[in-house]
Amino acid sequence: MSEIVGTVQGHRDGHGFVHADEGDATIWLSPQEMRAVMHRDRVRVRVMRFDRKGRPEGQVLDILERRKTPIIGRLLHEGGAWLVAPEDRRFGRDILVPAKAIGKAEPGQVVAVELTEAPSLNAQPVGRVIEVLGGIDDPGMEIEIAVRKYEVPHRFGDDVLAQAAKLPEKVRPVDKRGRIDISDVPLVTIDGEDARDFDDAVYCEPARIGRGKVPNGWRLIVAIADVSHYVKPDAPLDREAYERATSVYFPRRVIPMLPEKLSNGLCSLNPEVERLSMVCDMLVTGEGEIHAYQFFPAVIRSHARLTYTEVAAVLGNTRGPEALRRADLVPHLLHLHEVYRVLLKARSSRGAVDFETTETQIVCDENGRIAKIVPRTRTEAHRLIEEAMLAANVCSADFILRAKHPSLYRVHEGPTPEKRTLLKNYLKALGLGLTLGEELQPGDFQAIAQATKDRPDAAQIHTMLLRSMQQAIYTPANSGHFGLAYEAYTHFTSPIRRYPDLLVHRVIKALLGRNRYGLKLPPVQSSVGNFKRKGGQGGLTRGLPVAPVKGAKIKLPPEEAIAWETAGIHCSANERRADEASRDVEAWLKCMFMRERLGEEYGGTVSAATSFGLFVQLDGLYVEGLVHITELGGEYYRFDEARQELRGERSGVRYGVGARVRVQVSRVDLDARKIDFRLVREDGGATPRTQQGQAGSGRTGRKGRSANEYSAQDELSEIQELDRQVRRGARDARTGSKAERHPAAEAGGRGGKPAAGKKAPSRKSARNKR
Repeated sequence: MSEIVGTVQGHRDGHGFVHADEGDATIWLSPQEMRAVMHRDRVRVRVMRFDRKGRPEGQVLDILERRKTPIIGRLLHEGGAWLVAPEDRRFGRDILVPAKAIGKAEPGQVVAVELTEAPSLNAQPVGRVIEVLGGIDDPGMEIEIAVRKYEVPHRFGDDVLAQAAKLPEKVRPVDKRGRIDISDVPLVTIDGEDARDFDDAVYCEPARIGRGKVPNGWRLIVAIADVSHYVKPDAPLDREAYERATSVYFPRRVIPMLPEKLSNGLCSLNPEVERLSMVCDMLVTGEGEIHAYQFFPAVIRSHARLTYTEVAAVLGNTRGPEALRRADLVPHLLHLHEVYRVLLKARSSRGAVDFETTETQIVCDENGRIAKIVPRTRTEAHRLIEEAMLAANVCSADFILRAKHPSLYRVHEGPTPEKRTLLKNYLKALGLGLTLGEELQPGDFQAIAQATKDRPDAAQIHTMLLRSMQQAIYTPANSGHFGLAYEAYTHFTSPIRRYPDLLVHRVIKALLGRNRYGLKLPPVQSSVGNFKRKGGQGGLTRGLPVAPVKGAKIKLPPEEAIAWETAGIHCSANERRADEASRDVEAWLKCMFMRERLGEEYGGTVSAATSFGLFVQLDGLYVEGLVHITELGGEYYRFDEARQELRGERSGVRYGVGARVRVQVSRVDLDARKIDFRLVREDGGATPRTQQGQAGSGRTGRKGRSANEYSAQDELSEIQELDRQVRRGARDARTGSKAERHPAAEAGGRGGKPAAGKKAPSRKSARNKR
């Protein structure tokens, strides 16, 4: 059988996978094989057999490299032994800690542990505590856990801080050489109220295009902070910026890509101070087409720091108090709104996908816990800035493409054949008379969205359209942006917080100087878990699609080609890591938020239907949880993939995306970041499963109290007792006979929720109670 070298990817259920360094091979490892290895180990495996679906199963032959980064977990004292239960359940096994190696840590605290003895088939891994993060309920603990769990670099090295300290406090005369001074142009920054760094400023005025005597278009100026002037290749700042690749945003905290002196100081376009910038100066026609553009390095002075709320108020009422306070800027803001309207019209004409989705914002209290979750309102001011940034990004991509210079493009591929087929079947099952060709175009999506916007299931249809698309990536191979309907697109507008933007700035500067930018990647101290090396130089990351090339492929020396490819993979993978860490923190906060609401009932909407249950988003709270399939009632529910719904075979009851339900918060698992719901009737009565005649389903035996005197917690206690009776009955049934289990009970929850009757390990139960 063939032998393969790759990286272990653990699974919370005990098994694992090996992702090959070369190619796309994935080898399954049994729980027994995983006893000797850990998540992120590099191993050599042999393919021993294939399962019924043709998937390879492997045996570990050799462990080539053990992971060296600390593991984050909670310190437990059970049965006289000290254990660390990892926060990342992909490690699968607890780590044994000798009593003399726990330092000053106390039971229940979150610690970082370093392995001193590797695991084996017959022995647990052994480690020692190297850092105590604090108590599990300490403010900000969720962020401390996330940055270490996902290995997000969060401390700047001494050499990085030393270099940042040597930078000037303000723009010097020597910094202005070779730049155009447009400090008299009334550029303004428009950001959220809580923004601390301002990396873009905008200005617009009417302009004549062609030989006409009256303005028939607009001059739109987008000025972006010139980070590349201060962050030079091969310098400590550049190495650190590349390793991070992006800033990571959490509620109440940001892990920046660059030190604060740059991100909030020299490279932040603060009002009424001179700043260095790269400017994209565009002429936009009355039809929203970019007639001409130019790039140049400049010195600017922001004339005001405006907020989205303030600008939206000015645009809504030019005689209101906000407009009176900014009277000198109102004409320029109106011109920005006019150019936004024509750019928006052009977006619609080219068929760009534009769905209205509800984004939420977590509002925390002084202790870092959720005070409330509110919808984030997108105003005309948000869209205005968005269209201006899109225009600058398109111009930068066009400029680089015309020069045939290598760079990183922001590529968004259309649906895969599998997703295209699923979408077609879904629309057909709904009876929509909309035909989709073999090669889907962005306009097809927009046409479907427009045709279904007034239907009661519009949100469900739009959700399916979004899910059918692929994830955007950074790559040197340009294949356009499907969602925005652009032939070429890149990121130019946020070099403070995105390393690809910094590379684009360097390329544009080199082209303006009639030079070439030779990319040499700095060494990376830590890499994302799914980053795969190829001959020590970097290779494809598993799960990131390879973008086909549009137009002539640029011929590059092999080393340079590998460098650009590796940079795209690294930045894409780090972007995913940042998103995962942010989602992990949000999930933690939501679990803490809902832990105080156990037993309470809420109305909600089904946001997704799967083979193992329904995901429901609660009204007003914007929190999502799972109604497991075993909670839907005493019958078999079949998942209809075409309609994306669960249907009861006996009753015909259907649950699909967009369905209205009423649920009760039944369980919160902080360790797994999961919230479980139980379905209840609209009148607040018993659950569907209780209605099927389960033991103890009646409302008698409540010490004579009337139904309206019982709290939701009383109801939950009764339901928990019912669950215990069901589990006892299931154990008795298994002991007495080998009756076939109900198919619904075999379905796993998110990552494998145990079916009713399965006893959880005692340590896990104790941890869940904590």
